Amino acid sequence: MSRAQQPSRRTVLAVAVAAAVAGAAGPATAADNTAAEPDDTAARAVDNHAWTTYSDWRGGTADGTRAVAGSRPGVVIGAPAGTTEYTDPHTGTTATWEYATWTSPVHPLAVPSTEVIASWNAHTPAGTWIQIELQGTYSDGTATPWYVMGRWAAGDGDIKRTSVDDQTDGKSTIWTDTFAIDDASTGLRLASYRLRLTLYRKPGAKNTPTVWRLGAMGSDVPDRFTVPATAPGVARELIVPRYSQEIHKGQYPEYDNGGEAWCSPTSSQMIIEYWGGRLTEERLSWVDPSYADPQVCHAARYTYDYQYEGCGNWPFNAAYAATFKDLQGVVTRLGSLTDLETLIAAGIPAITSQSFLKEELTGAGYGTPGHLMTVIGFTAEGDVIANDPAAPSDEAVRRVYKRREWENIWLRTKRYNASGKVVSGTGGVCYLYFPACPTPRQRKALAAVGVR
Repeated sequence: MSRAQQPSRRTVLAVAVAAAVAGAAGPATAADNTAAEPDDTAARAVDNHAWTTYSDWRGGTADGTRAVAGSRPGVVIGAPAGTTEYTDPHTGTTATWEYATWTSPVHPLAVPSTEVIASWNAHTPAGTWIQIELQGTYSDGTATPWYVMGRWAAGDGDIKRTSVDDQTDGKSTIWTDTFAIDDASTGLRLASYRLRLTLYRKPGAKNTPTVWRLGAMGSDVPDRFTVPATAPGVARELIVPRYSQEIHKGQYPEYDNGGEAWCSPTSSQMIIEYWGGRLTEERLSWVDPSYADPQVCHAARYTYDYQYEGCGNWPFNAAYAATFKDLQGVVTRLGSLTDLETLIAAGIPAITSQSFLKEELTGAGYGTPGHLMTVIGFTAEGDVIANDPAAPSDEAVRRVYKRREWENIWLRTKRYNASGKVVSGTGGVCYLYFPACPTPRQRKALAAVGVR
């Protein structure tokens, strides 16, 4: 599963939730089919915005960067703004880099938000890397500092990709990959934000990072132990490769203690290959040839966050997917299984994040404080067909989970753990990987769930 012991976005809601439900009665489980009353705010709980077009890139504030047109517009280093030194905290190495910046216009959030998660898609050839920052304005009119949302490179030879801990201003905190209001019960929200890209390369070099997509998902999902039940939609199953994380147990322990914790990269690799993404023998040559499914080992290495010490950084997984030709990746939240059905009907699988006790998900055979799996379809009865990487073999990856149980463990924001303590749920978080040029049907489905 995922790294439960890490302080991160998996625990960010726990303090507020505990205060809100102090003294509440015993656990409410997903097996309880009593639906919560529908909440009109659920339909407007998420604002997912991105800069992707040539006009978008020309609309920001450039200092040493320039916009490039073409089938996949982006931003690159033009004439560097200057040089700077960076000491990699994970190697101790200090190096000098040329840099240039691009700052987005201010984006007013349609949903004043308690959480914001950035996503980016980029090409970073050897000798280059990027930094993504967020700065926002609170609903009380004050401003946040510039928060680092990630220091990222597709490879690991120049810097070690990393989140940045210990960022807070007393009103909000960065938890690995997530901006979060410290105490949502006060009513404080993030009202708007802008993002800043810094592109780095070795001094005198001609190569440059290229960023094609930059955006963020802001959300204010209502606190809830249960969610409204949805009616089954169209049944369809997508043919997605099946990979087990468990067969990699003990392999490459330097990447989050080996395959037992590789649910996120294993799920990512399944969908990447569904869209035709393939790794060459040359790129896989570093993997022990005795290991099955070496591409899963590769995904673990190249999604690994050296600060978080895990492969479950959500934006790092989306960025990894976008290193494959003609793929995009975003992190968002969906509001219902109907949203997932809309995507599946258009041929788009999704990677979902959920946590649950063993008895809350029939047929799983395990409980988890945080786990990623791939939704590939729905049965005629509306049950969820998932490629669950927590399986003993590739053949055992395909599972069918009860609709009512599954939608609750995925969409709730709070739950009881095995000790009876109130802890957080992910509130519908998912990764979406899709073509750089979606078909009209795919584009319509993505727009229906708030992604462009």
